[in-house]
Amino acid sequence: MKQKSKNGIVDTSCLILLHKVEELKILKHLFDEIYITSEIKNEFGEELPKWIKIDDPKDDTYKKVLEIEIDKGEASALALSIDLPNSIIVLDDQKARKVAFKINLSYTGTFGLLLRAKKNGIIKELRPILEKIRNTNFRFSDKLFVLLLKEAGE
Repeated sequence: MKQKSKNGIVDTSCLILLHKVEELKILKHLFDEIYITSEIKNEFGEELPKWIKIDDPKDDTYKKVLEIEIDKGEASALALSIDLPNSIIVLDDQKARKVAFKINLSYTGTFGLLLRAKKNGIIKELRPILEKIRNTNFRFSDKLFVLLLKEAGE
Protein backbone atom coordinates (compact mmCIF):
# COMPACT_ATOMS: atom_id res chain seq x y z
CA MET A 1 0.00 0.00 0.00
CA LYS A 2 1.22 3.50 -0.81
CA GLN A 3 2.06 6.00 1.87
CA LYS A 4 -0.66 8.36 3.10
CA SER A 5 -0.52 12.06 2.39
CA LYS A 6 0.25 13.90 5.56
CA ASN A 7 -2.69 16.32 5.72
CA GLY A 8 -6.03 16.50 3.98
CA ILE A 9 -8.24 19.57 4.06
CA VAL A 10 -11.74 18.46 3.15
CA ASP A 11 -14.49 20.71 1.80
CA THR A 12 -18.17 20.32 2.61
CA SER A 13 -19.26 18.56 -0.60
CA CYS A 14 -16.84 15.69 0.01
CA LEU A 15 -17.96 15.33 3.63
CA ILE A 16 -21.63 15.35 2.68
CA LEU A 17 -21.20 12.87 -0.15
CA LEU A 18 -19.06 10.39 1.78
CA HIS A 19 -21.41 10.70 4.77
CA LYS A 20 -24.46 9.98 2.58
CA VAL A 21 -22.89 6.80 1.20
CA GLU A 22 -21.48 5.80 4.61
CA GLU A 23 -17.86 5.95 3.44
CA LEU A 24 -16.47 8.82 5.54
CA LYS A 25 -13.94 6.42 7.07
CA ILE A 26 -12.04 6.33 3.75
CA LEU A 27 -10.63 9.75 4.62
CA LYS A 28 -9.04 8.37 7.77
CA HIS A 29 -7.12 5.81 5.71
CA LEU A 30 -5.87 8.28 3.09
CA PHE A 31 -4.46 11.00 5.34
CA ASP A 32 -2.51 11.16 8.58
CA GLU A 33 -4.53 14.20 9.63
CA ILE A 34 -7.87 15.48 8.31
CA TYR A 35 -8.81 19.11 8.76
CA ILE A 36 -11.89 21.19 8.16
CA THR A 37 -12.66 24.78 9.08
CA SER A 38 -15.47 26.13 11.26
CA GLU A 39 -17.30 27.26 8.11
CA ILE A 40 -17.13 23.76 6.66
CA LYS A 41 -18.30 22.26 9.95
CA ASN A 42 -21.31 24.59 9.95
CA GLU A 43 -22.10 23.83 6.30
CA PHE A 44 -21.84 20.09 6.94
CA GLY A 45 -24.24 20.28 9.89
CA GLU A 46 -23.74 16.68 11.08
CA GLU A 47 -21.77 15.24 13.96
CA LEU A 48 -18.16 14.75 12.97
CA PRO A 49 -15.94 11.79 13.78
CA LYS A 50 -13.37 12.63 16.46
CA TRP A 51 -10.51 12.10 14.00
CA ILE A 52 -11.52 15.14 11.93
CA LYS A 53 -9.82 18.25 13.30
CA ILE A 54 -11.33 21.71 13.14
CA ASP A 55 -8.86 24.50 12.46
CA ASP A 56 -9.26 27.95 10.99
CA PRO A 57 -6.79 30.02 8.99
CA LYS A 58 -4.54 32.17 11.14
CA ASP A 59 -4.97 35.17 8.83
CA ASP A 60 -8.58 35.92 7.93
CA THR A 61 -7.55 38.40 5.22
CA TYR A 62 -6.61 35.74 2.68
CA LYS A 63 -9.94 33.97 3.22
CA LYS A 64 -11.87 37.21 2.70
CA VAL A 65 -10.05 37.88 -0.57
CA LEU A 66 -10.84 34.36 -1.80
CA GLU A 67 -14.52 34.84 -0.91
CA ILE A 68 -14.73 37.30 -3.79
CA GLU A 69 -14.53 34.32 -6.18
CA ILE A 70 -15.68 31.26 -4.20
CA ASP A 71 -17.96 30.40 -1.29
CA LYS A 72 -16.95 30.78 2.36
CA GLY A 73 -16.26 27.11 3.04
CA GLU A 74 -14.03 26.68 0.02
CA ALA A 75 -12.28 30.00 0.71
CA SER A 76 -11.59 28.93 4.30
CA ALA A 77 -10.18 25.57 3.10
CA LEU A 78 -7.83 27.26 0.63
CA ALA A 79 -6.75 29.81 3.24
CA LEU A 80 -6.09 27.03 5.77
CA SER A 81 -3.79 25.35 3.27
CA ILE A 82 -1.42 28.30 3.66
CA ASP A 83 -1.04 27.34 7.34
CA LEU A 84 -0.69 23.64 6.44
CA PRO A 85 1.71 23.75 3.48
CA ASN A 86 2.06 20.01 2.72
CA SER A 87 -1.65 19.37 2.48
CA ILE A 88 -4.06 18.31 -0.24
CA ILE A 89 -7.40 20.08 -0.48
CA VAL A 90 -10.44 18.04 -1.49
CA LEU A 91 -12.67 20.24 -3.67
CA ASP A 92 -15.50 19.24 -5.99
CA ASP A 93 -16.52 22.75 -7.08
CA GLN A 94 -14.98 23.60 -10.44
CA LYS A 95 -14.58 27.30 -9.66
CA ALA A 96 -12.74 26.53 -6.41
CA ARG A 97 -10.48 24.05 -8.21
CA LYS A 98 -9.56 26.72 -10.76
CA VAL A 99 -8.64 29.10 -7.94
CA ALA A 100 -6.56 26.38 -6.24
CA PHE A 101 -4.78 25.75 -9.55
CA LYS A 102 -4.11 29.48 -10.08
CA ILE A 103 -2.48 29.81 -6.65
CA ASN A 104 -0.55 26.55 -7.05
CA LEU A 105 -2.20 24.46 -4.32
CA SER A 106 -2.45 20.66 -4.36
CA TYR A 107 -6.03 19.52 -4.75
CA THR A 108 -8.21 16.61 -5.77
CA GLY A 109 -11.92 15.82 -5.79
CA THR A 110 -14.00 13.19 -4.08
CA PHE A 111 -13.76 10.87 -7.08
CA GLY A 112 -9.98 11.33 -7.10
CA LEU A 113 -9.93 10.24 -3.46
CA LEU A 114 -12.03 7.20 -4.22
CA LEU A 115 -9.71 6.18 -7.06
CA ARG A 116 -6.74 6.59 -4.77
CA ALA A 117 -8.47 4.50 -2.10
CA LYS A 118 -9.03 1.73 -4.65
CA LYS A 119 -5.45 1.87 -5.97
CA ASN A 120 -4.08 1.79 -2.42
CA GLY A 121 -6.21 -1.20 -1.41
CA ILE A 122 -8.33 0.76 1.07
CA ILE A 123 -11.48 -0.25 -0.80
CA LYS A 124 -11.80 -3.47 -2.77
CA GLU A 125 -14.27 -2.19 -5.38
CA LEU A 126 -15.20 1.26 -6.60
CA ARG A 127 -18.41 0.27 -8.40
CA PRO A 128 -20.59 -0.26 -5.27
CA ILE A 129 -19.62 3.15 -3.94
CA LEU A 130 -20.32 4.82 -7.29
CA GLU A 131 -23.70 3.09 -7.39
CA LYS A 132 -24.51 4.46 -3.93
CA ILE A 133 -23.44 7.93 -5.09
CA ARG A 134 -25.76 7.63 -8.10
CA ASN A 135 -28.63 7.22 -5.61
CA THR A 136 -27.88 10.58 -3.99
CA ASN A 137 -28.51 14.05 -5.41
CA PHE A 138 -24.86 14.26 -6.54
CA ARG A 139 -24.99 14.22 -10.33
CA PHE A 140 -22.32 12.88 -12.65
CA SER A 141 -22.46 11.52 -16.17
CA ASP A 142 -22.52 7.92 -17.32
CA LYS A 143 -19.36 8.74 -19.25
CA LEU A 144 -17.59 9.69 -16.01
CA PHE A 145 -18.96 6.54 -14.32
CA VAL A 146 -17.40 4.37 -17.05
CA LEU A 147 -14.15 6.35 -17.02
CA LEU A 148 -13.78 6.00 -13.24
CA LEU A 149 -14.37 2.24 -13.40
CA LYS A 150 -11.86 1.90 -16.22
CA GLU A 151 -9.29 3.90 -14.25
CA ALA A 152 -9.96 1.67 -11.23
CA GLY A 153 -9.46 -1.47 -13.31
CA GLU A 154 -13.05 -2.65 -12.88
